[in-house]
Amino acid sequence: MKDKDFGIRPGEVAVDLPATPDAGVYFIGTIRTPWKERKDCPKNARESDALCTIELEERYVPGLKDVASCSHLVLLYWMDRSPRNLVLQTPAHYGEQRGTFALRSPARPNPIAMSVVKLHRLEGHKLLVSGLDCLDGTPLIDIKPYFASTDSVPDAQVGWHADRK
Repeated sequence: MKDKDFGIRPGEVAVDLPATPDAGVYFIGTIRTPWKERKDCPKNARESDALCTIELEERYVPGLKDVASCSHLVLLYWMDRSPRNLVLQTPAHYGEQRGTFALRSPARPNPIAMSVVKLHRLEGHKLLVSGLDCLDGTPLIDIKPYFASTDSVPDAQVGWHADRK
């Protein structure tokens, strides 16, 4: 069931989705955050230093070997309460129509989100992290180490965003 806060805004365009998905995903855990409603979430993950908990399913705990040595991680998660049929959106904080693939909005055909989080500590099957922007109970897809040497692109640009400044 979609959250009532994710209604279509003026200027947004939705499409019909394919009858069946092309692939399956295994959720490996659940993200626990302080945010219960969309309006409470930070606009982006860098805006928050709230301590959040990643609860990994027991079967995947062996995969955490050496994760405690990482200062930062990349989390991929499934924005399960977002609409999946929007191709044009009008974000409230920008007020201008943009293509879905030019935005970081959770509303997209495959509502996969990504955040680089700071790992504070590992406690058994739980990771305590900061740097998230999702609702409590969001399904976790994957955990990857963040490599500043290869993941950071300091000169990357988003033209329409740069033009607004």
